[in-house]
Amino acid sequence: MKKIGFLLLLVTSLGFSQEIALLKYNGGGDWYANPTSLPNLIKYANQTINTNIKAKPATVEPGSPDIFGYPFVHMTGHGNVVFSDAEIVNLRNYLLSGGFLHADDNYGMDQYIRREIKRLFPNNDLVEIPANHPIFQKPNVFASGLPKIHEHDNKRPQAFGIFIESRLVLLYTYECDLGDGWEDAEVHNNPKEVREKALKMGANILNYIFNN
Repeated sequence: MKKIGFLLLLVTSLGFSQEIALLKYNGGGDWYANPTSLPNLIKYANQTINTNIKAKPATVEPGSPDIFGYPFVHMTGHGNVVFSDAEIVNLRNYLLSGGFLHADDNYGMDQYIRREIKRLFPNNDLVEIPANHPIFQKPNVFASGLPKIHEHDNKRPQAFGIFIESRLVLLYTYECDLGDGWEDAEVHNNPKEVREKALKMGANILNYIFNN
């Protein structure tokens, strides 16, 4: 069995309803962006991939011991991200003990989150995740890897990760904007097929967390 935090193991083994969380970080970035995205993703996953996630996501701070109770933590924003030294230690311990962090750049977060990821894992490089990785293969196949949801800079979408002993512990999605695609339809007026594509990719992420 892979190494996993006690609370994560307890929730999984007893079959309790899972709960995921949004990361409330410091630095001035809008950590609260895309307020409807996680609730919509949870609803979609519960309906399509048989998860049993609580409908309302929690909010957790990177230095809180409560973070160990969530198998999946999501963060987004358009600006600065700053973790204190104590938060770095806590986040690193969380990820090494079985947790998972998904950072979704909502355009404007890139330079800041890369800096903080390097502080989290100074000896590990962010590597681009290949299209044949399981996170792109099941239950929905994305043959080209991370899909493009919003166009801003005419750059291709990229998924980067930190791997610890072959386990993906941190996913960073760039030039994609998955969270916008998860939001209520009227927020960005995305076509139905674009929202469906974003939700399917989100379901793949959750499937990877709960089944690996």
